Amino acid sequence: MKTINLEAYPRRSHFEFFRKEAYPYVGFTATVDVTRPLAAAKIQGGSGFLAILWTAMRALNRVPELRQRILGDGIVEFDHCDCSHTVPLPNGTFTACRTAPSLPLEEYLVAAGAAQERAKANSCFLTEEDDELSLVFASCVPWIGFTQVIQPTPIPSDSNPRLTMGKYDRKSDGRVEMPLAILANHALVDGRHLGLFYQYFQEIADSL
Repeated sequence: MKTINLEAYPRRSHFEFFRKEAYPYVGFTATVDVTRPLAAAKIQGGSGFLAILWTAMRALNRVPELRQRILGDGIVEFDHCDCSHTVPLPNGTFTACRTAPSLPLEEYLVAAGAAQERAKANSCFLTEEDDELSLVFASCVPWIGFTQVIQPTPIPSDSNPRLTMGKYDRKSDGRVEMPLAILANHALVDGRHLGLFYQYFQEIADSL
């Protein structure tokens, strides 16, 4: 983790303006092609959701601004961010599970699958994380092919990005598309950075 020098920070005026907003977040929902991540997961006997999450987190970690967080009156940047994602429970609720997408996909699918099984033993989705500031929060709504999603956000505002995945749309030519939403704090992130996230997502997905 490093501290950003605000004196040399080109977005300092944007940072100071947007962090004072009642709702300082910016977000987009876009359709992404997840054909190859799903195929890779099937070959390796893993979860398609986890393969897509791995792809999204790999893309997110390529964008420095999405690894930045507000700490006090300043900004810190993490070398890498892990993910905390929701896991459904038999009683219709959900819990949270932390995974490390820095692992290669094959290893990640095994490790994340095991982490999900351990998380299911937890009856409450809230967990105590010593370094929650570095996390990205992710969830999945596989029942809805949404075009927009509104996320709950805390008071005071935080700066952890949020990812939401939607229902698969299987095309007649065999491709699979899915809505993917990202929400970030506008004090740190602009539309250009979110555009890079989607660009990197598709590049990584298509390379699998």
